[in-house]
Amino acid sequence: MSQASRFRRIGLIVPSSNVTMETEIPALLKAREAILPDRFTFHSSRMRMKAVVKEELEAMDADSLRCASELSDAAVEVQAYACLVAIMSMGRGYHRTSSEKLHQATATNGCPTPVLNSAGALVDSLKEMGVKKVSIICPYMKPLTKLVVDYIEHEGVEVQDFLALEIPDNLDVASQDPAAPAELWRKLDVRGVDAIVASACVQMPSLPAIEMIERASGLPTVSAAVATTRKILQSLGLTEVAPGGGALLSDGQLATLPKVA
Repeated sequence: MSQASRFRRIGLIVPSSNVTMETEIPALLKAREAILPDRFTFHSSRMRMKAVVKEELEAMDADSLRCASELSDAAVEVQAYACLVAIMSMGRGYHRTSSEKLHQATATNGCPTPVLNSAGALVDSLKEMGVKKVSIICPYMKPLTKLVVDYIEHEGVEVQDFLALEIPDNLDVASQDPAAPAELWRKLDVRGVDAIVASACVQMPSLPAIEMIERASGLPTVSAAVATTRKILQSLGLTEVAPGGGALLSDGQLATLPKVA
């Protein structure tokens, strides 16, 4: 097999103001390249959205069909729609509806492609881990955060506690310190939970904090970006492993503190 033929093309359907998905997911998969032979390229199409408010999210979601068609022109092998709150604000179970209609758009365009989304990736990953109860960190305003909580609970995972950072501007969300969740989680009630969601948003950076939280809390810690990466690997039929992705991308093994000699 030639080196060129081993590259796997990943399509990203991205809000126009989102910059973190195109940072964290490639970072995880590039880290994976250091330990496994698979190689990846990333190809984006954008939907207009600047403020994280329901009206803009609805308009943006309507534009996702165009993005799916555009990316299918590039014959990507899988597409990932990166806006958890846009999906969840459209109503319970909408992650399934979205995946189906975007897949149909690719089929109509002559290149049928599996399409996943960060909302479905998060709830599916929690359920596949056997998680019954979580506490979560969100950047959204409280009304949108409550929609996210309701959506997750409707999927069968109880949300014991949540932290809403109430940041309406999407670029401001992206500018948050990626290590901040390593301290923010301490504001959550995590008694009796099975896992912590360090960022229920693919725009709020958290990748450096994932394993820091696991070491400090002793709990599996996930994010929308880590869950989306896992679903991308599943869709490609590849081993769901990537350094830095915490328990979800290390076969359930928690990050631990280095041993002292």
